[in-house]
Amino acid sequence: MATSVRTTKHYLRALSRWPADILRPELSFQATMRARFLLPSSTTTTASPPSSSSPPPPTTAAAAKDSKPDELSQINALYSLLENRYSRKYPLSDAFLRPAFNPTYYDDLLAEINVAPTRSWVGRMLNRWKGFLRFS
Repeated sequence: MATSVRTTKHYLRALSRWPADILRPELSFQATMRARFLLPSSTTTTASPPSSSSPPPPTTAAAAKDSKPDELSQINALYSLLENRYSRKYPLSDAFLRPAFNPTYYDDLLAEINVAPTRSWVGRMLNRWKGFLRFS
């Protein structure tokens, strides 16, 4: 992917604002995306015999011209996720957030997500066994 310096700066600025994942800190979205933009991209492909039905690959200038609007739309999508544009544009109703079958479901889920990273190994194992052994 041919990225210009300006688009790389946009990506890196957006990634610096991206929140850290508290449930999986070892799988960092920011580190993965930074590696994608800071390492030189490999443009070599495996050798395959050219077929007469496929068109020739585009030149680098044509590929860069075609990928620029795509990269800008990806940057725009990244910023829109960071700024919560969609949650403001399409807010969820209270009836959706508090389903009739279990009104505290999402509150309980958020509480569990906040507690999970600080839980000890023994606590994780106890919760796992509690999930296996459900009595009705």
